[in-house]
Amino acid sequence: METLDFRFDSKPAGSAAAPALCGVVGSGNLEILIRTGDDPAACRLSIKTSARGFADTWRAVLGDFAATHAAGGTTIAINDMGATPAVVTLRLAQALAEYRGGQL
Repeated sequence: METLDFRFDSKPAGSAAAPALCGVVGSGNLEILIRTGDDPAACRLSIKTSARGFADTWRAVLGDFAATHAAGGTTIAINDMGATPAVVTLRLAQALAEYRGGQL
């Protein structure tokens, strides 16, 4: 397992009533937990992944997500079992929508 930590500037996501969990850890998939963070202008992400050596890919995918979605003020934990970048982006959008009460 490899653990990666990132911080990206992002517009505020707004407040949420409770943390949101999306996805299932399994072969080729991932699980995402979003909860309120301490910096309203940044999104912090921690990834535990079975696929070693992909830090640059993770940085690119997550940086793009933080730039195109209002995710500031969140802390995101990702447990990955080899998901593709497209699946990561989809699950992040789903989790953020759930966190924001169904709004993307």
